[in-house]
Amino acid sequence: MNNPLDFHFYRPADGHGLAHDPFNAIVGPRPIGWISSQDEEGRLNLAPYSFFNAFNYIPPIVGFASLGRKDSLRNIERTGQFGWNLVTRPLAPAMNETCAAVAPEVDEFALAGLTPAPSREIAVPRVAESPVSFECRLTQIVRLQDTAGAELESWLVLGQVVGVHIDRSLLEDGVYRTAKARPVLRGGGPADYFEISEDTLFHLYRPR
Repeated sequence: MNNPLDFHFYRPADGHGLAHDPFNAIVGPRPIGWISSQDEEGRLNLAPYSFFNAFNYIPPIVGFASLGRKDSLRNIERTGQFGWNLVTRPLAPAMNETCAAVAPEVDEFALAGLTPAPSREIAVPRVAESPVSFECRLTQIVRLQDTAGAELESWLVLGQVVGVHIDRSLLEDGVYRTAKARPVLRGGGPADYFEISEDTLFHLYRPR
């Protein structure tokens, strides 16, 4: 007979009682929202967000959560546009450079040695070195609340994808090969990341 599972239980409001908050590690690994934006004067911003995902298929909608009123949130509020750029294993060090807490006038593209490439549908540039980018127009900004209805210092930014750039080398017979891009995902802990590779691929087909 198998031994019963031994659970560690905690109420988040009371603290987790562990060496590091496990929440981010449990809900993970997560796609990285490498968000490009610019202010009204055209000053560029590039920042990674670990709370990012896709939320609708047709039309495609993606979103990220800004914990605090950061430059990306303010820029998108004012311009209604942003880009998403895929973080790959070779780009991970550059992505990490754009995590730096710098003044709004600092261009993270230049800081990380990246090239802004023009978009087609929006004014915000994409990361030229990234093999996949989305051009997005703002649809909603939702301030998050707790169970008591109190507003939190967190904002969910949602945008409709109006343009997609894909490096043709990632397409095989018209199919986008996820692992071929070597995407990097955010894990838990202060520095944990994961790379998707072909050797972790398996298939499950939907029941008919």
